[in-house]
Amino acid sequence: MADRYGLYLADKGITDRATVIIDAGGTVRHVSSVTPAGKRDIAELAALCEQLDAAYDGPVADPPPAPPGLPDNASLYVKDHCMFSRWALFARRNLHLEDGLPVTNVSRDPAALEHLRTVGGKPQAPALVCGSDVLYESKDIVDLMVRATQPAL
Repeated sequence: MADRYGLYLADKGITDRATVIIDAGGTVRHVSSVTPAGKRDIAELAALCEQLDAAYDGPVADPPPAPPGLPDNASLYVKDHCMFSRWALFARRNLHLEDGLPVTNVSRDPAALEHLRTVGGKPQAPALVCGSDVLYESKDIVDLMVRATQPAL
């Protein structure tokens, strides 16, 4: 993308520290560079965005469709001192799923460990339980969380 906007500095192998403002109709309205070592003036850029927004009178594109989200009954089971559980928890936080995906720590709750064994057939965590479906591989769990947060285009 930086190359398409002429902001890739091929001789240095990096992108320029630049700002590109595109209006609701898809037209580039502003491009500025502060060089890779520079700092942007955020207040100035915010004021420019407000000015461009106020002046825009063209069509506004429909917003992207809402992401599918996780099933209402989804629950994440994790263990203490497990790097795969930590990975799933980091993904949950980074994808802003804290409010929609409850977590149960089976290292601290023996009844939850037994429930996991009953539902999924084994006491392995991390596990993402969605009804009768259980995912045990952390990569599969994170992939499902990512898909749940991405708009279906």
